[in-house]
Amino acid sequence: TTAEEAKYLVGVGRADCTGPVAQVPLMGYANPSQVGGGLLSRLYSRAFIVAEPQGSKRVVFVSADIGMVSQRVRLEVLKQLRSKYGELYRQDNVILSGTHTHSGPGGYFQYTLFWVTSKGLVKPALKSIVDGIVKSIDIAHENMKRGRLFINRGTVENSQINRSPFSYLANPESERSRYSSNTDKEMVLLKMVDEDGHELGLISWFAVHPVSMNNSNHLVNSDNVGYASYLFEQEKNKGMLPGEGSFVAAFASSNLGDVSPNTRGPFCANTGESCDNPQSTCPVGGAAMCMAKGPGNDMFESTRIIGQNIYLKAKELYEEASQEVTGPLSSAHQWVNMSDVSVELNATHTVKTCKPALGHSFAAGTIDGAGAFNFSQGSVEGDPFWDQIRDQLLGEPSNETKACHKPKPILFNTGEMIRPHPWHPDIVDVQIAAIGSLAILAVPGEFTTMSGRRLREAVKSEFDSHGTPGMNVVIAGLCNVYTHYITTYEEYQVQRYEAASTIYGPHTLSAYIQLYRGLAKAIALNATQELSPGPEPPLFNVTSLTLLPSLGAEKAPANKNFGDVLEEVRQEYREREVAEVTFVGANPRNSAENATEHNFLTVERYSNISSSWRVVLNDASWDTRFYWSKGSGGQSNVTIEWHIPAGTEPGVYRLRYFGHYKKRSFFRLITVPFEGSSSAFQIT
Repeated sequence: TTAEEAKYLVGVGRADCTGPVAQVPLMGYANPSQVGGGLLSRLYSRAFIVAEPQGSKRVVFVSADIGMVSQRVRLEVLKQLRSKYGELYRQDNVILSGTHTHSGPGGYFQYTLFWVTSKGLVKPALKSIVDGIVKSIDIAHENMKRGRLFINRGTVENSQINRSPFSYLANPESERSRYSSNTDKEMVLLKMVDEDGHELGLISWFAVHPVSMNNSNHLVNSDNVGYASYLFEQEKNKGMLPGEGSFVAAFASSNLGDVSPNTRGPFCANTGESCDNPQSTCPVGGAAMCMAKGPGNDMFESTRIIGQNIYLKAKELYEEASQEVTGPLSSAHQWVNMSDVSVELNATHTVKTCKPALGHSFAAGTIDGAGAFNFSQGSVEGDPFWDQIRDQLLGEPSNETKACHKPKPILFNTGEMIRPHPWHPDIVDVQIAAIGSLAILAVPGEFTTMSGRRLREAVKSEFDSHGTPGMNVVIAGLCNVYTHYITTYEEYQVQRYEAASTIYGPHTLSAYIQLYRGLAKAIALNATQELSPGPEPPLFNVTSLTLLPSLGAEKAPANKNFGDVLEEVRQEYREREVAEVTFVGANPRNSAENATEHNFLTVERYSNISSSWRVVLNDASWDTRFYWSKGSGGQSNVTIEWHIPAGTEPGVYRLRYFGHYKKRSFFRLITVPFEGSSSAFQIT
C-alpha cells in the first residue's frame, strides 16, 4: 500500500566526544574544585539527519552528552561542515543541543565568564567535542536510508521535582490552574525506522536536569539521561560493546530550567532537616548546606533509578508509536542581538531587553549544587562586602543597566565587561526546524517549566493562525549558544537562582516569544528566505589561554614499570561485589591528546573453547569505574573497579588498563603507550 512508503531519507550516527577525563574542571556546577579524576561512562554525540527524498531540503538534529553547546563549538562545527559539504549543512538547518550533564569536561567557551571556573580555554576539550559532533554527522550522512518517522508522547512519573517552587507560585493563579503539576512530565519521542521496518534510532525530549551525580563527583559521565541512552542502545545493539552498534538513542534536554531529578527534595546536609524554604537555606551553614536528595542511597544509584525511569517510559512510547510524521521539511534561523530587543507587549506598551548581567542569587547556586560563595537564594538586596569586591573586580554597573534589570541586584555586570574578550554573548541564535508536523524549537539556554509552556503555546497558536494547525511543538534545550536561564516575568521578580541567571533582564522571555513567533510564521507561510539573517556572532581569536597544569615527563616508582600492579584483585568474587585493581599509572590526558577514541580499560573473560581472552566490557560501561590519582614527583596511580552486576556469567575474568606516559627523549617529550593486567580471578 502507498501508506507503507518511505517518506524521508533518514540517517543516524554516534561518535565519542569525551575528551580529557583528568585535571579539567567539570562543566555545570561552577565549582572550581570539581575537577575530572577519571571516567564512569563515555560521552557521545548523537546525530540524526532527515532529508526529503526528492528535494534538497534536510534537517540535522544533534544531541551531545555535554553541559551545553557553546557558541565556540557551534561556529567551529559549522565551519567544518561547510568545508566538507558546501551549502548542505548550515546554521539554519543544523541544531546542536547539549544534554546538560554536569559531569563532562568544561573549557570549550569563548566568553570570559565561563573561563573563570573552567581554567580558561581547554583546546583538547573543545577539539574532542567539535570533532565528535562532526564525526557523528558524517556517520549519519553516510548512512542515509529511505525511512519513516513516528511520534508519540506520554507521562514520566517519579523523576522530577520543581527546585524553585516558590518562584513558580509567583505565576498567575489563572495560569497555574490550567496545569496539574509544577513540572512538565511529558516526554515526546520520535522513532525512526527504515523502509523495511528495521529500527534506526530515536530522539526523546524530556525536561529534567541531569544532576543526579552531584558536585562531589570527579568521574566524567553522562548522568541520568546518558544512562537511559545506554540502556536503550544496549538493548537494541545486542551482543555489541557499549558505544558500538548501529541503533542510536538520544535523550535530549528540554525546558528543564527549574526541574531537578533529586526527587526526595532539599535537606540540610548537617542536620538532616528539610530546607524547602524560599531561600533554600539551613539554620547552620546557610545555603551551602541545603542539598536535594535523589531516590537512591547514593548518587550512582540515584542516577540509575532516574535513568531507568526515563528509559522505561521511552521504551513503552517507542514500541507503541503509531502516529506517522509526514510533510515538508523546513528550517528558520536568525542571529539576534539579545541585549537590545524591543518587545511589543501590546498596542501601547513596548519594553526592552538588557545588556547581560547576573544577580546575587547566581552565586548561591541551587539545591542541586551550592554556589561558590554562600549567598542565599532570593536576594533582592545587595551584600555590601561582595558589592565592594565586585566593584573592584568588575566595575560598577551603569545606571541604565541597573534600572533595566530591576529588581535584580547585579553581582556580575558581564555585559559591560570586555577584557580580554566580552564576558557574555550579545548575539544569540533563535532557530526552529520543522519535520512535517513536528516543530523543534532550538533554544539557547534553560527555560523554566512555565517559560517553556508559554513559548510552546505561543508558537503553536502562530502555526494555527497561519494555516498549519496541529503542530507538535517541542523545545530542545541548551542549543547553539549558552545564555543561562529564561524565567517568566513573574518568576523574575522573586530573584532566585534561575531569575538571577536570566541574563537579558525581566523581558527576556517576551523577547524570545516574539522572535520564535516570527520564525514560526515564516515557516507556516513558506517565507523563511525572507527572514533577515541578523548580525553574525564574533569568533574571537583565543589563543590557548589555559591554567591547566602542563603535561611533563612522568615516572614509575623504583623497580616498577608503567602498568605494573600495585594492589591486586582477590582470587574470587561473587555478583554484586566490586573487583578492584590498582596500577602504576600515567596522566589520562596523554591518551586524550593522542587518540580520538581511547579505551582506558577492558573486562575480559577467558573462553575455554578458543583458549583466549574475550572482551566483555569497555570503559563506556556503567559497571566499570576508572580512577586516576596524582602522586608526587611525576608519579600517579590508576584504580579500576568493576561493580559486578547480578546475572554475570560465572567464569575466569581479568581487568586490563591501557594508558600513555610522557618521557623525555633528547630535547622533547614523547608519548609512549603501555598496558597492564590484573591477575585472573574467578566469579562464582
